[in-house]
Amino acid sequence: MRQTFQWWALKIAIICVVAFVLQNVIPTFTEDLVLVSSQVLQRPWTMLSSIFLHGSFSHLFYNMFALVLFGSILEKVVGTKNFLLIFFISGLVASVGALIFYEAALGASGAIYGIMGSLAIVRPRLRVFVGMIPMPMILAVVVWAVGDFIGLFAPGQIAYAAHLFGLAFGIVYTLAFLRDHMEKIVKRRIKNIPNKEMRKWEDRWMK
Repeated sequence: MRQTFQWWALKIAIICVVAFVLQNVIPTFTEDLVLVSSQVLQRPWTMLSSIFLHGSFSHLFYNMFALVLFGSILEKVVGTKNFLLIFFISGLVASVGALIFYEAALGASGAIYGIMGSLAIVRPRLRVFVGMIPMPMILAVVVWAVGDFIGLFAPGQIAYAAHLFGLAFGIVYTLAFLRDHMEKIVKRRIKNIPNKEMRKWEDRWMK
């Protein structure tokens, strides 16, 4: 039975927007939910709750733009269950990276990088823009990964390590568990191609 598209990327984005409003209304909201490396054993839930927090409006805007855009595409391709697994586990893996490299961290970037890593595998030729330059998704992910790796050696406010940890999980999960899923999609599409169209394709390319 065909799975109904449920717009989970948009729903998660709405949750993040509501959380950001609460961050600016309730003084202790961020403090209670942010990931602090030295306190993670006492507050393990912050490895997940921190994913929904953001440090500024621009941080929120760019993350939510990427989440809704790439997340909606990925959910359509791999289904809701796989999308949610990739988002949340990539986020948790990114939090592990943050624990290793930073004193504190917040934001959905690591989870979004997991989505982008998965898309690079299942839709490698998807056209995206890096700055103003169009390129296929798989190349864009390489460019972003190289930029984040360089960022590891430059002090700043961006959790580059969390990005890379989330990205790595998205790629590994997709390669390990979704190849069969993708092959089924391809076979189903081929099966649904009318015989007349298939003959035209064969005449054109199989001579």
